[in-house]
Amino acid sequence: MIVGIEGSIEKKEPTHLHLNVNGLIYEVFVSINCSSKVTDKRVKLHTTHIIREDSQALYGFLDPNEKKLFDTVIKINGVGPKVALAICSTFTPSSFAQIVSENDVSMLKRVPGIGPKGASRILVELSGFIVDDEDEGSTGGSNATLEAALALESLGFKKDVVSKALKACTGTNTSDLVKQALKQLQK
Repeated sequence: MIVGIEGSIEKKEPTHLHLNVNGLIYEVFVSINCSSKVTDKRVKLHTTHIIREDSQALYGFLDPNEKKLFDTVIKINGVGPKVALAICSTFTPSSFAQIVSENDVSMLKRVPGIGPKGASRILVELSGFIVDDEDEGSTGGSNATLEAALALESLGFKKDVVSKALKACTGTNTSDLVKQALKQLQK
């Protein structure tokens, strides 16, 4: 799995870059926001590598929060990488988190490829989406709660059951919350 890529830009388009990495040229799809921030000849990107039966694609992000947003929304049924990239192109991670917290369907419908039903489904699925603080040193309890929720959901627990279990937990870091929630879920 490719989780990062660093190289020199051979070609730059609004939605993708061609990166030369020691003689190999990779096509990396990026959001319009990310593309506009790329100003140097060399770039280092966080990536999501998606392998499908008929294709492989790399999606690159300068901002780790944008990668987190992308990775979170592609897990939703009916949202593929193109729509997830359109969300990243339309909103910054912090503005998207605000839209989710305000349950603003009309703003989310502005994204190309998302209709009223899709917007409502996304808002329901992402009711706890939180953006990490810019200061790497501070890890808020809410971020740990979100990470714990994602970890428990990846284990196969339902979102509503996970949120109930996490409300009863008192830990401040992700591993403590996961351990306490697993004890709650075993009851």
